[in-house]
Amino acid sequence: MKNILLLIALTLPLAAHAAKSDKPSRPASKDCKWEQLSDDKMGLALWVSRCDYHDRKIDHFIKGNAMYERFSDGGKPAALIETFELNKDESIEAGLKRIFAEKTPDKNLVKRCELKPYHGEGEKVPPGVKRYTFQPDAAFQKELDKKRKDSGDDGVGDPDCGEWGDAPDGIQYFETQPGNNPHRVMFVRVGQDEPLFDDYTLRLLPPASTLRVEENPPNY
Repeated sequence: MKNILLLIALTLPLAAHAAKSDKPSRPASKDCKWEQLSDDKMGLALWVSRCDYHDRKIDHFIKGNAMYERFSDGGKPAALIETFELNKDESIEAGLKRIFAEKTPDKNLVKRCELKPYHGEGEKVPPGVKRYTFQPDAAFQKELDKKRKDSGDDGVGDPDCGEWGDAPDGIQYFETQPGNNPHRVMFVRVGQDEPLFDDYTLRLLPPASTLRVEENPPNY
């Protein structure tokens, strides 16, 4: 009869706790208080605000691979952060390009938009974090600039690279944290104003514990 030894290797348990920040990076807004959300399935830990404006309450919750913001006075909850697993042996850059292609219906944009480092105005990037976005390639950007000049349109239009690319009227980007989890990335929608989640202390959690089964182990 085969002896089956079930070994449960709890990998990086301390790192998982260390990935969760002890406190937010800034004070809570008026009539709001910070609380921490963490979800192993989503693979994310973060600080979010719970706000009570009397006639409007705002809170946040995690469902599936997304963190949502919810208003008590109506409207569909909005997904502000989504996480994605990379494929086996897939690099972060290749994974971001795949996710962008899967999420962008206009395949012409997929072909003509490039993955680039994200640099926001006055951006304060946490240690160990890399941020990316998708912007038009040189030829596409030249066409867009000419079109806007010819039309005299200097207003804010739709995102050049679609809903998952660089936003002209807000802040959104892909974020990676190779030191925490090189196999998962996230898309962060900050918006136009300071968000009611702490974008500086977002933490991708380390990979889940691994399960290893050994048959016919040696006798010691």
